[in-house]
Amino acid sequence: MISPDFNQTLFEKVDRALDEIRPHLLVDGGNIELIDVTTDNYVRIRWTGNCEHCSMSAMTMKAGVEQAIRSRIPEIQGVIAMNGQFAT
Repeated sequence: MISPDFNQTLFEKVDRALDEIRPHLLVDGGNIELIDVTTDNYVRIRWTGNCEHCSMSAMTMKAGVEQAIRSRIPEIQGVIAMNGQFAT
């Protein structure tokens, strides 16, 4: 069982990794919200602003968001968008 403190620490690490790409999203009127880090190490995000309906969000997800997170936190298995054009 994963302790709540471990999950909170992981959540905070992921949020800091997202801070690396947020300025780039804000330039185009969008942003990204961290919803959760699951017990099996998947990150769930929500696109906000212009990112929610952007046709480039799939590319941004793989090339920006997932790379930024996994380069800092290798135990993360992947990123799941909960909204937007390419929500899973």
